[in-house]
Amino acid sequence: MIFRQMFDRDSSTYTYLIAQRESGEAILVDPVITQVPQYLQLLNELGLGLVIAIDTHIHADHVTGLGALRDETLCAVVMGEHTKADCVNYKVREGEQLKAGDISMEVIYTPGHTDDSYSFLLGNRGLTGDTLLIRGTGRTDFQNGDPAAQYNSLFNKLLKLPGDTLVYPAHDYNGMTVSTIGEERQHNPRLQVGSEQEYVDLMNGLDLEDPKLMDIAVPSNLACGLVP
Repeated sequence: MIFRQMFDRDSSTYTYLIAQRESGEAILVDPVITQVPQYLQLLNELGLGLVIAIDTHIHADHVTGLGALRDETLCAVVMGEHTKADCVNYKVREGEQLKAGDISMEVIYTPGHTDDSYSFLLGNRGLTGDTLLIRGTGRTDFQNGDPAAQYNSLFNKLLKLPGDTLVYPAHDYNGMTVSTIGEERQHNPRLQVGSEQEYVDLMNGLDLEDPKLMDIAVPSNLACGLVP
């Protein structure tokens, strides 16, 4: 199996290429529109065909590459069933297996950062979107975010995965590339809380500025990155 982590410096976004060498079928998770030429070049160099492009949620800090990739490759565009984006070809739900060739990813509904946030489990790799970051968690103050829902997504879903499960987030702002569930349980400062209410109070007290591209990115991403 091919597993590649790519990085967009402007938005600190990680995009993941997952592919089966034998079948040549590939999946891209959380693509950024400005990086689409790079993705297409890599797919060509590795002899892969893109069959699925997926976003873990509607991002507010960059424009997605979903629509551009579909135009270029005729891939299917996929998001979770709670998304408000009508441009997707297929909406997955919790417990479903998203498949391409012999690749199979388990779908986990992990709301809180947004109400349409999903994570994906690929063997011992967890693609946690903006729900669980490395030594952090996704903000919960816009796009129907809900710190109580995120507490449940974290403590009753993701943190119950085996401790050696690798954590691959959608963003990192400190140069970290991968962690584990065990590390995050022990060292993530936002997870050192004693109750749901303590977590809610912590998240409600962050007082963060809106992402710079939010007013552009959200409506564009509801149209899969193409101007609505």
